[in-house]
Amino acid sequence: METPLEWLALARGTLDRAALRRRDEDFLAAAWADPRTRVLVVEGGRALVTPGPALLLRPPADAPEGDRWLLGLDEDGTAYFAVPAPLPAIEGAEPAGLRRVGVALNDLESGLLTHAVALEHWHATHRYCPRCGGPTETVAAGHVRRCPADGSEWFPRLDPAVIMLVEDDEGNVLLARGPQWPADRRSILAGFVEPGESLEQAVVREVDEEVGIAVHDIRYLGSQPWPLPQSLMIGFFARAAGARPALTPDAEEILDAAWYSREELRAAIDSDAIVAPGPLSIAAQLIMRWYGGPLPKMPDF
Repeated sequence: METPLEWLALARGTLDRAALRRRDEDFLAAAWADPRTRVLVVEGGRALVTPGPALLLRPPADAPEGDRWLLGLDEDGTAYFAVPAPLPAIEGAEPAGLRRVGVALNDLESGLLTHAVALEHWHATHRYCPRCGGPTETVAAGHVRRCPADGSEWFPRLDPAVIMLVEDDEGNVLLARGPQWPADRRSILAGFVEPGESLEQAVVREVDEEVGIAVHDIRYLGSQPWPLPQSLMIGFFARAAGARPALTPDAEEILDAAWYSREELRAAIDSDAIVAPGPLSIAAQLIMRWYGGPLPKMPDF
């Protein structure tokens, strides 16, 4: 039985999301009036960060105009909001996104930025009612969009994706490269879950489609949000029968694929033939679990 992954960069949020308070207008007004409340301004998937890094959080009195999205409450009852608005120029702070700082932020701030970026993308792409085409409005402190014309309510959507480390009976790992990737980049296989499909079925189908082999012994290891733009990455180990079974990469999705022992992977990374995924991704965490520790020359993010 595999134990879950201990650490995932974008799954470290510590707040109580306070979902039951999102429609409580008296609570929301009181929270916004509280000088202890902190506000994260987000624009285009980025927020202002100071050296450390740390998010630049403001009291409501210094926040710009815009929608107020309740991100949650900490253990002391302090409320955190996000506001989508242009990022101002502030000395000592600069814009940064999750790819750059998601690993380095502390647990609280990583969760804040992940939540805010996910909401920002959803609001930007769901401004109109899918029933009648009319404009929708924000309600429930940023977690629902409502159509004034027909009264329908629409909630944030996620695209679930399985990501799987495949190893053979000798413990070799399967790594591949997508057509759009740099020549030295390798990672494990992944793909979106289709309608009417279980996660395990998606693992089997995606591996077969991408490299033409069958897998079994599918084991769940963990999940993390990937709001770049709206996925939930669900990580698995899976096993292929035999020793280095022949691979038939799908030319549209996989440029090349190969099996690696631990020694072969270490040599490939040491020689700069391969650049491994950075620690922000669940792919890196799954590979490190297989490898037995941090990879050589691990990227910073």
